[in-house]
Amino acid sequence: MRHKAYVPGVALLAALVVGGCSAGGGGDANGADSKPGTPTVSPAPPGRYATLPSPCRAVPRTTLNDLLPGAAELPQDQREKVFRGSAAVTYDTDRKVGCSWKADAPNATRSLVIDFERVVSYDPAVSDDDRADTVYEKRKKAAGLSSPTAPAADAAATTGSGDKEEEEEEDKEKGEGGGKATDTASPSPSATSGGGSDDAASDGTPGSGTPGSGSTGSGDPEDALPSRLLDNLGDAAFLQDLPKGADSTAQNHTVSVVFRTSNVVVTVRYAEQPALITQRPDGRELQEKAQALARKLAEKLSE
Repeated sequence: MRHKAYVPGVALLAALVVGGCSAGGGGDANGADSKPGTPTVSPAPPGRYATLPSPCRAVPRTTLNDLLPGAAELPQDQREKVFRGSAAVTYDTDRKVGCSWKADAPNATRSLVIDFERVVSYDPAVSDDDRADTVYEKRKKAAGLSSPTAPAADAAATTGSGDKEEEEEEDKEKGEGGGKATDTASPSPSATSGGGSDDAASDGTPGSGTPGSGSTGSGDPEDALPSRLLDNLGDAAFLQDLPKGADSTAQNHTVSVVFRTSNVVVTVRYAEQPALITQRPDGRELQEKAQALARKLAEKLSE
């Protein structure tokens, strides 16, 4: 009798111990769940563009006819080769692509280079758009043009990790790409004078310009408008005018238009090399045509 009464007592005690431990564990779990955890930080939104257009098909044939007048006079097989263009060599066509064209005419050689770069931020606190703006601002600064204000690009630049990744990508591109369509425009002494008061007086607006404004002014073909910011082209844009160097006998003239739309930075580089050193390119015409093409590319991206 004593043995039978003892067993239920032990079972009851074991049940109470197990029940107490279970209740305590549940309480701890519930307590942990009820405590506020680390706040979840939403990643910065991705850029609008996840792909890039085919660069050698981005310029319509009619536009190439206008930009490369010498091509129309070539035999058909050579003309088709010129219009096909030469794709830039890049290590990642989802991130950077480009194409170049060149045509010789009796009086001059015209060349065209376009470049698309899709910028991706690997920092969750910095959006693709902000990282692309940082890339754009660096190129604008290299062109001798400065911003009156420091946009979000400056804040993005202070994150550190994104800049390091960007520099590594640029170094890799230089080492593996080699395509001239992927090179950024280098600064020039002539470009740094773009914001000067004397140059600004030529169009009445210091450091800025309106689309197509190159159609007015003096009749001197070399007297093009200076390097300047552009309005109504993507999210931000500038034009860099690069006439021949002071120590060069060649009368070459290059115009670059760079613009950003969301997380894509586009560069258009249009140049003329006259056949004779006594001839001078029409800088205003080069500027107008480069701007017109840049606007067509911006529209194509928006399609």
